[in-house]
Amino acid sequence: MKLSQLIFSFLMGYFCYSLVEIVMRGYTHWTMSLTGGIVLMVLYAINSRSITLIRSCFLGSLIITAIEFTVGIFDNLIMHWNVWDYSDMPLNLLGQICLPFSCFWFILCIPARLLCRRINRQFCNKKAVPTIASEQPL
Repeated sequence: MKLSQLIFSFLMGYFCYSLVEIVMRGYTHWTMSLTGGIVLMVLYAINSRSITLIRSCFLGSLIITAIEFTVGIFDNLIMHWNVWDYSDMPLNLLGQICLPFSCFWFILCIPARLLCRRINRQFCNKKAVPTIASEQPL
């Protein structure tokens, strides 16, 4: 896996997750944009291996929930930025993560997997561009 693939997947996650938040909540926070980028980069690394859809979604949901918990502790409990609060949600942990959103992350991993596969195809199907060193001498 190339660094350019990870950077591109980070940027796609950064912008796509920001868009999801803006559509669903009407706004986003810069730390959530960074979190979205990190999440898609990790999902890209996971989905570059041969793994079933269900396993990909389950693992993705666990990873997203863990990252969300870590960011939530920093953003909401340490920095007091109040980016989100799941205290009113069932089965929440410190108001930072909850079971309903973990289930939502599971479902969101389906289009994320498709996006990761598309990114992989774009990077892997490109024909090599000849460089000066690889050209035949005249």
